[in-house]
Amino acid sequence: MPLFRKSKSKPEQKTIKRLDVNRDKDILSFQAQVGMRVTALDRPWNEVPVLFQSFVIENEEQLAILKRYCRTITVASSGEEAGQVETDSSKPSVSPRSAPAFTEVRPLEIELPNAINQFGQAYNHVAGLLKNIADREVANFSGMRNIVRSCIDSISNNANAMFWLTRVRDQDAYTAEHCVRVGILAIAFGRYLGLADEQLETIGLCGMLHDVGKMRVSSAILNKPGALDDEEWRIMRQHPHLGFELLDSEHQLEPEIGQAALSHHERLDGKGYPAGLKADSIDHFTRIISIIDAYDAMTSDRVYRKGMPASNALSVLYKNSGPQFDAELVEVFIRMIGIYPPGSLVELNSGEVAIVLAASPENRLTPVVELVLDANGHPCEARVFNLNEQPCTLDGQVYRIAKALPDAIEGFNLSEYIRNKANLSSTAGS
Repeated sequence: MPLFRKSKSKPEQKTIKRLDVNRDKDILSFQAQVGMRVTALDRPWNEVPVLFQSFVIENEEQLAILKRYCRTITVASSGEEAGQVETDSSKPSVSPRSAPAFTEVRPLEIELPNAINQFGQAYNHVAGLLKNIADREVANFSGMRNIVRSCIDSISNNANAMFWLTRVRDQDAYTAEHCVRVGILAIAFGRYLGLADEQLETIGLCGMLHDVGKMRVSSAILNKPGALDDEEWRIMRQHPHLGFELLDSEHQLEPEIGQAALSHHERLDGKGYPAGLKADSIDHFTRIISIIDAYDAMTSDRVYRKGMPASNALSVLYKNSGPQFDAELVEVFIRMIGIYPPGSLVELNSGEVAIVLAASPENRLTPVVELVLDANGHPCEARVFNLNEQPCTLDGQVYRIAKALPDAIEGFNLSEYIRNKANLSSTAGS
């Protein structure tokens, strides 16, 4: 059964049995057993290599993680009282397919130059399209399909290459880059969910075109460094309608694309805009775009604030899953992105700064990293560590990640780093 239905009928609603908190109990982590439902940890969820603070212990490996990272945990006394979710068996699942979602058909160093080329073409095309819309010229959406197909091919070759490029940000080109990044992450997320190729094309177009309506909003409002006043906010809230009208006039585009532009600021609890839609009126493609749009916006520098580290943005998504975002989709998105996504910067316990090269779901807190700045913030000799192998500092400490960093830090230029990597890759492959 396909993950997303074309039907306009209202989906079946889940029946959730409420948790009786009086039946939860705290135990020492070494007392945990397979089959217990963990409802809380004694430390923040993003400091422990498990996905969520509510999960069923399935194997000995999970028991070992809990014993290593936690002193106490909170467990429910039985599965039913722990708030298990009963769902209509006919409803499509949002869990990723059992096969690996991101197989590396081509090594990162080989795919990176191609990914940079495809990303550049996508940006140039989207930027030109948005300029035409802003200038009230004819907007031709026909070329977007080939752009999305090229991105799908690159992600299929090696998703990490495109993931790296979604970290490249230029504050002065925010809207165009934001649309491209949302499109790329939507394709990757769709592939992680196991969508068919034609659905990947549609979700990619949803992402790249979701904000076209902003081009009909004054740049003075879009780029205002302070808070919007009531009238400016009223105008800004019109951009979903403006985008829908633009896309609805293009009869060769799937209806889901215009719907994503219209509804990506709606909330499941009905407190979004422009129509205050509730959960049963918001389709799955739009739910996906809403999550990715918020994630990219939170991690990007804007004129009025600095972007936050990816781990902080994922925490915000998690805290707002349910009332604002689809909880199941948020959980899978966090699993796909990981706490330290490829291309993100981290500070190690040594004070050195490293860039994350790769991370696996099994070792989410111990990725492969490359040192880029020394403890004094100066460029240093590149050294690659697999933190899961517990390499040590010069004074004998085991390297670990102290904290995640935002993308823009003094002394390091991610765009330049990626370009250098791509040039090295091109030379090596010639």
